[in-house]
Amino acid sequence: MKKVASTGLFLAAFLFGIVSCNQEQGAVEEAQQTNEQMAEGTEMEDQMTEQSDFMTRAASSGMLEVEAGKLAQQKAQNAEVKKYGEMMVTEHTAANKELMALAQQKNVVVPDSMSQNHMDQMQSLRDKTGADFDKEYMDLMVTSHEEAVTLFEDASNNIQDTEVKNFASTTLPKLRQHHERAQQLKDVIDKQ
Repeated sequence: MKKVASTGLFLAAFLFGIVSCNQEQGAVEEAQQTNEQMAEGTEMEDQMTEQSDFMTRAASSGMLEVEAGKLAQQKAQNAEVKKYGEMMVTEHTAANKELMALAQQKNVVVPDSMSQNHMDQMQSLRDKTGADFDKEYMDLMVTSHEEAVTLFEDASNNIQDTEVKNFASTTLPKLRQHHERAQQLKDVIDKQ
C-alpha cells in the first residue's frame, strides 16, 4: 500500500513539475507532452503518442462542443439553433465522459481545458448576439464537426489499440449526424 501511495505521489509531483514548466503552452500541448514523456523509450512509444494525440485533441473538441452548446442555449435567436445547442451539450457530455474514462484506463493525460484555438473561437462566439450569434455558432459547428469527423475517421482507421479504435468508430456516426444537421441549419440561417 505504501508503495502505491508513494508511486502516486511521485507521479503527481512529476506531472505538476511538467505542467509548471510549460505555462506558456496550451492545455492540449501540455497533456500531449506529458504523455510523450511517459511513453518515451517504451516499446509502444509511437502507438502511445498517436493515441495521446487523438485523445487530447478529441477532448478539446468535445469541450468546445459542450461550451458552445451551452452558449447557444442562452443566446441563440433561432429555436432550432437552441435545440441543436441542447443536443450538443447532452451528446458531447456523454461522449466526453466516455473518453475521460477510456483515457484514465489507458493512462493518457487529457487536457482540463480547450486548446487556445478553441478558446479563441469561444471568445469570438461570446461577443456575438442575435442573428450574428446564430450564424457564427452554426459556422463553428460545421467546421468543428468537419475537423472532428476527420480526426475520428483517422483514429478509427489507424489507431492500433482496440478499445480506443472502437471508441472512435462508434462515436463517428454520431459526429457525422451532428455535422449533417449543422450544415442544414447553417444553410437555413444563411438564407435569412
